[in-house]
Formats: sequence, C-alpha cells, structure tokens
Amino acid sequence: MSATHPESLLQAVAALPALPGVYRYFDADGLLLYVGKAKDLKRRVSSYFQKTHDGTRIGHMVSKIARLETTVVRSEAEALLLENNLIKTQQPRYNILFRDDKSYPYLRLSASSWTPAFERSPAGQGGEARPEHYPRMSYYRGAVEKKHQYFGPYPSAWAVKETLELLQKVFRLRTCEDTVFKHRSRPCLLAQIKRCSGPCVGLVSAADYAQDVRAAGAFLRGETQTVLAEIEARMLQHSEWLEFEQAAEARNQMSALSRVLHQQSMENVSDQDVDILAVKVQGGRACVNLAMVRGGRHLGDRPYFPAHVEDGALLAALAAEDEADGADGSLGTDGTAAGVQPRSAPAPVEQRVLEAFIAQHYTQAAPPPVLVLGAPVDTGLLELLTEQSGIKLHPVFHPREHRRAWLEMAQKNAELQLARLLAEEGSQQARTRALVQALDLADDALDALRIECFDISHTAGEATVASCVVFEGHKMQSSQYRRYNIDGITPGDDYAAMRQVLERRYGKLAEALREAGGSEAASKAGARLPDIVLIDGGKGQVGVAREVFEALGLDLGRLVGVEKGEGRKVGLEELVFADGRDKVYLGADSAALMLVAQIRDEAHRFAITGMRAQRAKTRTGGSKLEDIAGVGPKKRARLLQRFGGLKGVADASVEDLAGVEGISGELADAIYRALH
Repeated sequence: MSATHPESLLQAVAALPALPGVYRYFDADGLLLYVGKAKDLKRRVSSYFQKTHDGTRIGHMVSKIARLETTVVRSEAEALLLENNLIKTQQPRYNILFRDDKSYPYLRLSASSWTPAFERSPAGQGGEARPEHYPRMSYYRGAVEKKHQYFGPYPSAWAVKETLELLQKVFRLRTCEDTVFKHRSRPCLLAQIKRCSGPCVGLVSAADYAQDVRAAGAFLRGETQTVLAEIEARMLQHSEWLEFEQAAEARNQMSALSRVLHQQSMENVSDQDVDILAVKVQGGRACVNLAMVRGGRHLGDRPYFPAHVEDGALLAALAAEDEADGADGSLGTDGTAAGVQPRSAPAPVEQRVLEAFIAQHYTQAAPPPVLVLGAPVDTGLLELLTEQSGIKLHPVFHPREHRRAWLEMAQKNAELQLARLLAEEGSQQARTRALVQALDLADDALDALRIECFDISHTAGEATVASCVVFEGHKMQSSQYRRYNIDGITPGDDYAAMRQVLERRYGKLAEALREAGGSEAASKAGARLPDIVLIDGGKGQVGVAREVFEALGLDLGRLVGVEKGEGRKVGLEELVFADGRDKVYLGADSAALMLVAQIRDEAHRFAITGMRAQRAKTRTGGSKLEDIAGVGPKKRARLLQRFGGLKGVADASVEDLAGVEGISGELADAIYRALH
C-alpha cells in the first residue's frame, strides 16, 4: 500500500470486511471527496491504494485521501440506494453529480365520496351540490395521498397545465377550489365557454360527472380507444331514447377527443409509460435530456447538467475495472479473470454520465417499465434498480419506429441545451473576467470569485427587508441567498437598514477571522469573506458600509457601490469605492457593467419579493395561523392550500375547517375563533 497515506487510514483499509457497503473518502480538512458502493468493500477500497495512479487525475484524488468511512449493508441494491442518497445530500467533489432536486409536478383528481346510493337519496335528489361529490382536477407538487388519483409525473408545470386545458375541453371537469365551489350562485366563465360542466350550480348530475371523471382517468392512463367506444355507446343510447340534447353532447365530446388524439399523433399507443434518455458531452460539460411518455402521450422533456463530469467518469471507470478484475476472484496468465473474456476498452464518458443519472434519479423516483437509452449502460445497474424499485426494467439501446423518433428528438434537444449552456457560460466567464480587470483584481482564480450584493426594500418605511444575493462560480447561487427583516430603526431610514444588515452579515465572520488569525486559516475553517461586496447605492450607502467595515476591521477595498447615472438611466451607472479611489464609469456596452447590473437587479428582485410578502403578512395578519396552538407547519400548509390563502381560511366555517385532514372539531373551532 501507499506510503504517502496516514498509517491509520491504511490500517482501516486492511481491516475492512468482504461485504457489500458504501465507502466515503475525506481529505485532511474533512472535505468529502468521493462516495462509492461495492459488493466487496475490502477488495474495492484496497484497489485504490494497491494500484499506481501517478500523474493521473485519479492519482491526484487518491493522494488527497486522509480518512475513510464505510457503511456495511445487506445487499448491493441497498448500497446503491445509500450511495446515491449520500451523493445527493453531501455533494462530494469527485462524483458525477446531478444537483436538480426539484420534485416533479403531477395532475391530481381529488377523491369523491359520491355513490349511486347517494344519488337516489333525498339529499342527492334535492340537496345542494357538495364539492366532495364532484372531484376537482388540479396541478399538484408534493407528497401524494392515497385517497386521491395522481397522474404523471410531468417534466414541467407547462405540461401539466396543457393537459388540464385539454381535459377541460373534452371532459369539462372543474378546477375551482372547494371554497369557490360552495359560494357559486351562477355559472362561472369556464362553464359559459364550455370548459366546465357547472356542477356547482347543478348543471350536471353527480352520476354524469362521475362518468366523465372515470373517462378522464382512463384517457390519462392511455386507454383512449376504450374511452372513445364508451362515449360512442352513450351517444347511441341517448339517440335510441330520443334524448337528442344528451346525444349531441356526447357527439361533441367524442369529436373533441378525436381532434386531440389527431393533433397529438396518438395513432400508436402501444407504449404507455416510457422514459427516453439522451446524453451529450462536450467541452467538459454534459447534458442528459429526459423525455417522458405517460399514458401513451409524449409530455415533453427536461435537461439536466451534471457537475464533475470528467473526474467522476474516471473514478466510475476505475470502479468498473475493479469489478471486471474480481469477476470470479482469480486472474489468468494474461491478466484477465479466469473464464472471462479479456476486458474491453473503458466505457465512454457518455455511458458513465448516463449511469450516474439513472442511479441518482431512479433511486428517488419510481422508474417506468421501459427506458429508451441513448447509450448502453451496465445491465447490473438496471438489475439493482429493478430489485430496489420492484419494477422490471426493459432497456432499449437501439430503438426502432416511433421510439427511434422519440430518441432522435431527445438527442437533438440535448445538443441544443448543451450548446446554450456552453454559450451562456462562455459569456458569463467573459463578464466575470471583464469585471475583475475593471476593478484591478487578480484574475488567476476567476472560478472562485465570490460577490455578495445588498439591497434595501420597503413601502414608505413599512416592512423593511434587506437582501443579500451571492454570485460565485460564474453564476448566481440562489441556495446561498439571505433575507433580513429590519427592525428597530426609523421607518424609511435606508442608511440605518444598510448598517444593520452589514453588521448582522459580517459581524460573526469578522470575529471568526480574528480568532483564526488570518484569511487563509479562516477559509479552512469555513469562514470566508467575499472578494467583492456590492452595495446598491451611491456615496451615502457606501459611506455607511465603510463605517461598518472599519468598525469590524475588514478590508475596505472589497466595498463597491453601484451609483445611478444621470437621470437614473440604465447603462450610465458608476462604481463608487469605499477606499478613496475615483469613480469608474464602465460604459453602457461593457461586459463588466452587464454583470454588475445582473447581480444588482437580482438583489433588488429578491429584496422586493421579500418586502411584499412581509407587507402582506403584516396587513392581513398572516402570523395569526402560526400563533394558534396546535397548528404546525403541515396543518397550516394544508389549510392555506385547501382554502387558497388566509382570507379563504378566515371565510371558512367551522365545519369547512374540520374537513381538512388533521384538523379536529376542537381545533377547527379554535382556528375560527382566533381569526374572528
């Protein structure tokens, strides 16, 4: 084993068991370098230290390893699940990493309590329409409840809304909130333009509406021919009974559905649920384009851009090489495993990227039974996913007919999305370099340049909010944004607000820098000042910032103000410095000014969004729900979602409130009294 590693690390490697599990490598500063899984932990981890990787990127990573952690599991499938959960949450430096964790949207059909017996009861024949008897279709994102029907997932919100419009045209199901339903006294606009059957005002019976709900569900599952046959049979039956108006309605519904099917090229519905995965690698970046087919309908696609492509691919290849070496535990005279064909060339980067996406994506979301793939992947990975998900996966590497058309479209989209990303990154890097040169900073670490920008927003002194946005790695880092509610100042005093936010932002950081004894030591401890602190304001705001930085003992050279130009015209802004340098006018066409304006505008947007939310909360008493004992975040979210906001909750009766999941009669009464 290597002599460059700590003895404690080598002893830990030697003591590993020959069992399946997950291993994690850390450097001397405790930074997570890599997460991997293995059928045999001892053989896999030992291979990193027994082989020579000098002069390679793998060797560079291995040389950094100072500490090892492992977790033993019962099977390789469990190891796969744990490995990718750790990759998602810990974001190691050398794994191919897909960072987009947004949940997918669904189309939801709410549960119905209607039964044929209710229709024959006195309440069903003469009582008022109740929303629980007429399921609502809606856009939904979040945890699913078994009592409702969910269709999807969809690749985008746009795809869900397009489907909602389609269902409104054909099946005319309601989309209104229950509170709106209860208070309607005449048909809404959607009912008047034939996009809703008007159940709230009794224009359709619960039985007929339930029939449309069943047909809509069948359509979403891809049973289109069955739906058409049922509508046709209903039309003929109405004709035989001389119910010509109902027959005409069924005819119009069938015509609308036929037009939809024709427009969406639904002639081939043999594939019900399919994911199409295309991959493109170029310029050290990669794009995986995921296209979705659900219920036989192509719903659209979504691009993903992983980080650490080249390093991750190299390490994944090393792991695969180790698997091949240990296929049967013995090596032949030519260096190959006995009884196994000589190892083929290492898998291309495209395959490694696609395998990383499949592992990370489908351990979080259930896969469809068919995967149309733009590159072959390891069949062992698909077998592990089958074991983990319980869904038998059928991979298609060389599709034909309509599947081929789907894959070609996904590949073209991957190419276009990657070209767009590379163009954007190129222009963004040029802007970063231009700003660094304009400010006379060192340009040897552009990728690590960090800019924090502050802005103040309020309405005539009401609900003052300060924002801090972060630019790093040539892009805005939204996960690091912060808002600060400003209080204890004279309303409308922007200088006092700026003073407060800077003291709160950098007070503890300055203390950490003093304790660490320097910026380098502080950076290792996780405390780092930004390279540039942008202040949205001129001499006055920068003067306040200078006073704060002088009091905290921080470098004034980092402070830069963005002063409006003559007439406050865009493109005439000037940069103001806290350390006494003269103002700098960059020019309306300057790439540096474009970057400054981008960051400044984002700070303004983030501040004004927070201010409006704070103002609305203050004016409507939005905190009242939070102050009610027994109403936690989940119950508060359910209430606001059910009634469309605080006003809807306040307008609801005790009975309506008690109808929300988790809200008892006593709690409903307490909520009602608190809001009135």
